Amino acid sequence: MHGRQRTTRMTVGELSRRTGVPVKTLREYTDLGLIYTLGRSPANYRLYDTEALWCLRWIGELRGLGLTVAEIRELTRAWRTGDGQPTGRRLAQLLDRSRERLTQRIAAQQQTLRRIEAFEAAHRADLAEGDFCWAGDPHCTTRA
Repeated sequence: MHGRQRTTRMTVGELSRRTGVPVKTLREYTDLGLIYTLGRSPANYRLYDTEALWCLRWIGELRGLGLTVAEIRELTRAWRTGDGQPTGRRLAQLLDRSRERLTQRIAAQQQTLRRIEAFEAAHRADLAEGDFCWAGDPHCTTRA
């Protein structure tokens, strides 16, 4: 090897098997510039090196924190181009945005829970009987 590190080359299928990320998703991430290829094999397969493994772990981490693929792309582009704003500060802004989306979803789910509780309270006796008919349902035979 004479002082050079050997680069492990993987096809998109091998990368998918190693990471569990579907081939279609890997192609999308590549097309969006989130992971790089080493080029193409003689059989025209996309080739990746071990850096792609790191990229995919980072993408997975950010997705797990609620960032969208578009936000990850925005962060990656800003890091690559050096848009003048520190990457850490930009990531903090994106995490704030993710937190706000999550807070809104939690509030919506809590509202649904309150509606379930109110419905159960209003129809407790009907629910306990096992048969429930909507008022005015022409197919309901248990109520007159």
